[in-house]
Parts: sequence; C-alpha cells; structure tokens
Amino acid sequence: MSELIPQIGGYVCSPYLHDHNSIELKDTWTHSRNIENMYFVTATFSNESKPYFTSHANHYLLAKFKDNKKITKEIEKHKQNKPSFVFNIDEELFEREVDGKTNFISVYYLEYSDSDEDFKDVANVVAKRSKVGKAGMGQMDLYCSEEPKFTFPYKDNIVVLEVASEKSHQSVNKYCEKTRREVCRKGITMTNFVSLSLLEKLK
Repeated sequence: MSELIPQIGGYVCSPYLHDHNSIELKDTWTHSRNIENMYFVTATFSNESKPYFTSHANHYLLAKFKDNKKITKEIEKHKQNKPSFVFNIDEELFEREVDGKTNFISVYYLEYSDSDEDFKDVANVVAKRSKVGKAGMGQMDLYCSEEPKFTFPYKDNIVVLEVASEKSHQSVNKYCEKTRREVCRKGITMTNFVSLSLLEKLK
C-alpha cells in the first residue's frame, strides 16, 4: 500500500482580465470542492517586487485551495500573459477567531532568513497582532505565458497573513506595515510582496 502524500493548501492569485480564460477559470473554481473561498481583489505590489513582475495586473481572482496539484493543472491550462501566483503554505503558524471578517491578505518574503529560529520569531511577533486571524509560511510558484525578465530570488520564504477588520483597506495596510516593522526589529528582513484588498466574496 503506497503512502499518502499530504496535500499542500494555500492561496492562488490569478489575473482577472474579463477575457475567456478569466471567466472560465472563475466558473471552474466556483464549482470546485478544492476551493474553500474565492474573492475578487485589487493587488498593490510593493516597490521591491514590482521590478520582477512588470506585467502584473491590478485585479485578481484570489482563491483559497486545499490541494495545490489540482490548482497547478488549472492554472497551467489557463495561463495568461500576466503572471498568476500560487502561494503554497507548508507550515501554518496559527489560526484563530478574530473580530470582524477577513478583508485583507498581505504577502511578504524573508530576504535572508530560513532558520526555524527566525520562523518562530516571526510567528511570535505576528501572534501579538490581534487582527491577524491566520498566518502561514511557504513558497511561491509563478505561472505566465511570457517568461519574466528577472527571476524572483525569494520564492521559498513566503509569509502570508490574513487580516480581519471593519476599517478601510488603507487603514489595514498601515496596520500590516506596522506588523512588518516589528518583525524587522527582531533583525529579520521581512519585505512586502503584495497587498490584496478583498472587494467581493465570490464563494
């Protein structure tokens, strides 16, 4: 009897370009048991990550998935000329009930840190931030019909935070930036990759 390989969950962020590919992918995910939640979002890429992804879009479908193998097949089938990002969560730092509903997801990367001690420090700092309902660490896969000019060097040290708040996206973004600075005070270089403002829940 073969051993069961554990599924890796995470988040997929695919450009919503109002074309056939986008609409078909949205329909697929709406009816997929692999997708837990799906949102229409706006993405704000940081100045540090923009040079690597000059062809990025502003509007995306963001879906939370259970099995990354299924997601990979679907993204490969619906590749576009603007990049899709799959954030595979290898390790959940924590998940808890928080006041309000999730309205913001912030993605970071650690530039020089990959030790268990660094990950624990990140988890300890983030856990003190009461609006963060879920935090996870993992790696990023990129899918695009056009090869990016530069290879993103930090894809194996991705941090994803789910934030719940009734305040504006600008306010939550400032809250996340303060969280990031507190991690940096521990001597860990955590840099913003992209901020995702959740505009509409689709599933």
